Amino acid sequence: MTGEAFDRLWGVEDLSAFLGVPVHTIRGWRTKNYGPPARRVGKHLRWDPAKVRQWFDGLESDAA
Repeated sequence: MTGEAFDRLWGVEDLSAFLGVPVHTIRGWRTKNYGPPARRVGKHLRWDPAKVRQWFDGLESDAA
């Protein structure tokens, strides 16, 4: 390890709480290739909080 601090990876419930959207919405996004990038760890999906924030910051504010 290089001494860098890492955030804990998020599960779908963590992502749901951060974005304020239901878990089933996130699962629907995955089928449409939308949403923040996830990685598979075994059979589990995990999100890097820094990449989620980067994805969120890249959303157009007028898209809503």
